[in-house]
Amino acid sequence: MGQSKWTGYVGTYTKGDSEGIYTFTLDTEKKRLENVSVAAKLDNPTYVNISMDNRNLYAVVKEGSRGGVAAFNIETETGALKEINRQLMDGASPCHVSVDSKKQTVTSANYHNGTITVYPVNPDGSLLPAAAVVEHTGSGPNHARQEKPHVHFAGFTPDEKYIVTVDLGNDTLTTYTAEEGKLAETAVLNVRPGSGPRHLAFHPNHKHAYIMTELSNEVIALQYDETSGSFKELQYISAIPEDFTENSQGSAIHVSADGRFVYAGNRGHDSIAVFSADPDSGKLTLVEYTSTEGEWPRDFVLDPSEKFLIASNQNSGNLVLFERDPETGRLSVLQKDVHVPDPVCVKFLHA
Repeated sequence: MGQSKWTGYVGTYTKGDSEGIYTFTLDTEKKRLENVSVAAKLDNPTYVNISMDNRNLYAVVKEGSRGGVAAFNIETETGALKEINRQLMDGASPCHVSVDSKKQTVTSANYHNGTITVYPVNPDGSLLPAAAVVEHTGSGPNHARQEKPHVHFAGFTPDEKYIVTVDLGNDTLTTYTAEEGKLAETAVLNVRPGSGPRHLAFHPNHKHAYIMTELSNEVIALQYDETSGSFKELQYISAIPEDFTENSQGSAIHVSADGRFVYAGNRGHDSIAVFSADPDSGKLTLVEYTSTEGEWPRDFVLDPSEKFLIASNQNSGNLVLFERDPETGRLSVLQKDVHVPDPVCVKFLHA
C-alpha cells in the first residue's frame, strides 16, 4: 500500500481575510481535501517552495516597506511551520522562490524590482544575507505591462548547474551560472515581443522545457542544451480557444513526471489547458480545456501520486480537487468548495 495522505501548503495574498500560509491534507482514498488551517501568520506569502528533504519551507514575505524570503522548519508530525529567520531588502517583496535539491541555495524573482536574488542556506535551513542581486534592463511593446523588467520566475535547471529566469517585462529567458554566490549570465533567449513570459517548467527528459506566457496566454515549447544552458524555441501554442476574446492571462505551468502531459493555467478563461507532449520533438498537442470551477486560477499542483491535481482560484477563494487520468491526461472535478482566502501558490511535501 502506498501513502494515502499528503500534506499541502497554500501561499496567499493577505490583503483580505487571509492570515498567511495555509496547510491542508489530501486523502487519496476518500478523494477529498481536508483539514484546512493556518500554518504560519505572515504578510503576503504569495509563493512558497519546499526543500527536497521536507524539513524546510521557504516563502515570499512582506514586512512594512521591505520584502524578501522567510525560512521555516516543517514539523514532521503535524506539518506545522515554525519560522527560523527571514532576509529582507528595501522595496516590494518577490513573487517567486526556489530552493535547490541540496538545500544550499535559495533564489527569488522580484516582479516589481526586476531583480533576481541568491541567498546561501545554512545547514539548519536558515537563510544567510543575499550573496548576489542582479537587476534586469529593457522593456517590451506592451506599454501597460512591459514598461520595465518584471522578473517572474527564478529556478534551477535539472542538473542545477544553472539558474534560469523568465522576465515578463522584457520578454527574455536568461541562464546564469551561480558560483561562490555570484551570478554570471551565460545565455539569453528573446521570445516573441509582447508575449510576457511568466513561468517555466522542465520536461523530465531534461531536453525540453515549457514557458507559460502571461500576456499572449501561450505555451512556448523549448529545446534545452544542458551543456551550454541555452534554449531554442520549438513551438508556440495557444492555451485558450481561438474564439475567446475576453481578458485572459496565463498563470502556472507544470509537467507530469512521466513527461507525457503539460498543464497550463488560464486566468480569465478560468481553465487549465491539458496538452500531450511528444517525447521526441517536445511539441505539444491540445487535449482539452477544463474549467477551474472558480475565478482567476493563479496556480495548481499535481499531488505526489499524480492521480490528482489541485487548483487555486485567487478571486473566488477556493481550492479545487481534480482526479487525473494518467493515460489521457484529462481532469475530472471531485471537490470545488474548499475555502482558502486569496490563494496564490500550492505545493505538496515531496514523496
